[in-house]
Formats: sequence, C-alpha cells, structure tokens
Amino acid sequence: MNELYTFTVKNTKGEDVSLADYAGKVLLIVNTATGCGFTPQYTGLQTLYEKYRDRGLEILDFPCNQFANQAPGTDEEIVTFCTGRFGITFPQFSKIDVNGKNESPLYTYLKRQQKGTLGSKIKWNFTKFLVDRKGNVVARFAPTVTPESMEKEIAALL
Repeated sequence: MNELYTFTVKNTKGEDVSLADYAGKVLLIVNTATGCGFTPQYTGLQTLYEKYRDRGLEILDFPCNQFANQAPGTDEEIVTFCTGRFGITFPQFSKIDVNGKNESPLYTYLKRQQKGTLGSKIKWNFTKFLVDRKGNVVARFAPTVTPESMEKEIAALL
C-alpha cells in the first residue's frame, strides 16, 4: 500500500478519516483559506469536482490559518462559508497547520514528495498537490495556479 494511504485526518466533525478511503481515486489536496485573495479559486475547484468526480476525482480541502490568519473561525463556520458562498460539495477537513512544529503529518509527507519554490515549505494558501490513482504525488502547483489551468493534468490521470 502506498504511504499516502496510511494517513488519518480529521473531518470537520472531528472524526477520523483514513486516506485509504480514497485509494484508487485521483486526488487534488489543497490548503485553503476563506479570507484570502485566492479564495475565489473555490469556484474553479468546485467546477472541476462537478466535471470529474464521476470519473474518480476527489478534492480534499484542508483549511489553514497559518498565512496572515486568513482562515479564522471554527471548522463549522468555514464549512458554512464555503457551502453558502461557493456551493462546495467536495470533502472538507478540520483546520490544520501545513508548516512548522505542529504541521500535519500528511503535509510533511506531501512536501517531501514534491518540493516547491521555497523548498519543502508551503508558500501560501491554495497550494495544490495532485495525486494519481496509486497514491503517488505527481505534481505540486503554486497558489497562483488556477484550478482551470490544471485541468489537462487532472484529466490525463483520470
């Protein structure tokens, strides 16, 4: 089994979710924020999800408040904002840290697999990791890369 599938994360209700539940799917794992200049990317993410979920795409949303406190509020408040403002239907998880001593082990792993312009450190909200159906982290996209511009890479894995 691929190492990615050994991780357990918390959903927005605080319940454990095994990433093994997503084995065989193409994953786009994103650290998000509700008060960021990139927050409108939720629209593009939802569009991709609606277009490709039946072919095996899952988008995993991990809110993160480490960058200029742009994801304030509780998990419940974040879900309410995202579903109300952007109609999000893809899985959202509990708020995490993506850098530093309290970073999520999932993000430690993702950053080891695909380094960015700052080395392994996550630069900002809406950094995206693309994972193939076997659990291999095949690409890392900067926050400035829009969901629409990743569509070709995603479709190729489906």
